[in-house]
Amino acid sequence: MSTIPITKRGAEKLKAELHQLKTVDRPWVINAIAEARAQGDLSENAEYEAAKDRQGFIEGRIAEVDGKLSAAQIIDPTTLDASGKVVFGATVDLEDEDSGAKVTYQIVGEDEADIKKGLVNIGSPIARALIGKEEGDVAEVQAPSGNRRYEIVAVRYE
Repeated sequence: MSTIPITKRGAEKLKAELHQLKTVDRPWVINAIAEARAQGDLSENAEYEAAKDRQGFIEGRIAEVDGKLSAAQIIDPTTLDASGKVVFGATVDLEDEDSGAKVTYQIVGEDEADIKKGLVNIGSPIARALIGKEEGDVAEVQAPSGNRRYEIVAVRYE
């Protein structure tokens, strides 16, 4: 399995989720199954079925998060010295050449991406267009609304 890039913040978030799943959610669902089992006939016990379904989801998510963390290549943007180049983990200030609108994005891993928070997936069109560019360069992005051109105003590693 190849490594998956993830920021230090993203790895901490996954570790916290894994801790929650193992220490809170898993014991809770085991208890819910035991309580439902104590009610008698399991063939028509909706609580038992719901708890078993929830257990399946929790165990699947634990395995998924464990797998992601074991394959993770954790990158701390604050330790990067990319000499002004846009790389994974970089925070980039952009200006749309047509509208003059300014936006800021950080290039992160797939599990961390949240466009509303300015976190874009490394595999997204905007991130692919930005990687390797420097301050002052223009990135052309294939957007659903057509081609967009963004000037890179600043590149930070925070």
